[in-house]
Amino acid sequence: MKVLQFTIPVAHDKSVIVQQDHLPYFYPYLHRHTEAQIAWIQEGEGTLVVGNNMHSFKSGEVYFLGPNQPHLFKSNPEYFTEGNGKTIKALMLFFNPMGPLASLFGLPEMKSLKFFIDQHAQGFKLPSMYYDDVSQLMLEIKESSGPDQLMQFFLLLKFMNKMRIKLNPLSSFGHATTFSENEGIRISNIYNYILQRYHEDITLEDVANAAHMTPQAFCRYFKKHTGHTFISFLNETRINEACKKLTGGRFDSISAVAYTCGFNSITNFNRVFKSIIGNSPREYLDNYLKNVG
Repeated sequence: MKVLQFTIPVAHDKSVIVQQDHLPYFYPYLHRHTEAQIAWIQEGEGTLVVGNNMHSFKSGEVYFLGPNQPHLFKSNPEYFTEGNGKTIKALMLFFNPMGPLASLFGLPEMKSLKFFIDQHAQGFKLPSMYYDDVSQLMLEIKESSGPDQLMQFFLLLKFMNKMRIKLNPLSSFGHATTFSENEGIRISNIYNYILQRYHEDITLEDVANAAHMTPQAFCRYFKKHTGHTFISFLNETRINEACKKLTGGRFDSISAVAYTCGFNSITNFNRVFKSIIGNSPREYLDNYLKNVG
């Protein structure tokens, strides 16, 4: 079996790499790269796993990911169903502030932009009020070349640096550089195992066996490298999927959502949901419908 890399190499033929993706689904493995990444989700929806946190994503949203930040844009399960007719589309920008651009970021005039990147090493989701402006700037970068493209890129960074709003980090635990390559591959395999089986009755022993570890060793390892226990990560995965199902309108009842997300008890589902989200599934759904209405 081929061992997938955790650190994915990005082409270095330019200082700013522009990548237009139009695929059946997003790259389905946890990974990192030395470049920072700005991702505009043009089509598609799913779960963004970043470090130790999860976020639902959908079309129109824009994300900033710091250099070496472990992440995974996980498309929803229906994207992997044969003949589903769904595709994803995304415009990605990659740049390494410590690579070819280091001398530019070292200039006194660029101090504020370098501070902005360093300050947001744990990434952030762009506030919705800026989607139109930033996506237009990204399109201008895509359509330009040579020095014009580089200047457009710095105009984008300048715009983002001027945003006067609190930007919450996507991840809150540890530093990406603490992952060795082997550890990253192992954590990626563990994440993928849980993300693919969250709806099943999986146990600590199951996931420990998949990681080729004893349950005790697995608990210590997983907590050290993710800040989560197995149960807390599994519950967060299940509740994140439940939120998407509740707002998707494809299920007749809250209890049906609970059971399809791996909960065997509606009482336990309500308790875990409230502990993670802050209110009950019914309150969450009512608030969503009120905002949509």
